[in-house]
Amino acid sequence: MILRGAKCAELTDVEIIRRALVEVDYFSCLYERYGPRLRLYIQRISQASDEEAEDLLQDAFIKIWKNLNAYQPDLKLSSWLYRIVHNHVISEWRQKRTHGSTYTLEWDDRIINVLAEDLEEDAGTNDRLLRLQEALLALPDKYREVITLKYFEQMNYEDISDVLKIPEGTVATRLNRARQMMAKFCNQSKTKITAYGPR
Repeated sequence: MILRGAKCAELTDVEIIRRALVEVDYFSCLYERYGPRLRLYIQRISQASDEEAEDLLQDAFIKIWKNLNAYQPDLKLSSWLYRIVHNHVISEWRQKRTHGSTYTLEWDDRIINVLAEDLEEDAGTNDRLLRLQEALLALPDKYREVITLKYFEQMNYEDISDVLKIPEGTVATRLNRARQMMAKFCNQSKTKITAYGPR
């Protein structure tokens, strides 16, 4: 039996883990609570298609199930889950991915405004979103990961540090470097558009 809705909602993360270790049906509560945002995270860091992201998520949840006994209640569950999913995607997806994917990230106004402000990107240009998208996808993986966790997943430095297993100072350094690289990319894009006309 798969548990859904109200039955899952009334339980804390720790209660779900405890019950799932005794009765496997409660594991579906974890999937219901975290599955949708972990799936989006997979797409954001891997550019996977919907079907590929779902496969990666299913495989990651198998790993989560196998490691459920190792979860320490003093750890933040979401960070623990993100770390397992992140490591799985890194080891599986990046070996298979093809360059030139047409997948686009789902941006909302908050993310656009924050990144545009950080990068001093002109808020009035029509192709601002396209430049930000291209700049993010052009980043080396380790920089795109911290941008994705900070802005798309809305994690703080401590949580990002837990997921990526790097010191908080390294998180700050990578975020700063990633924003610099994105700003440079956006500025070069604007120069090309000015010189050659809109794409």
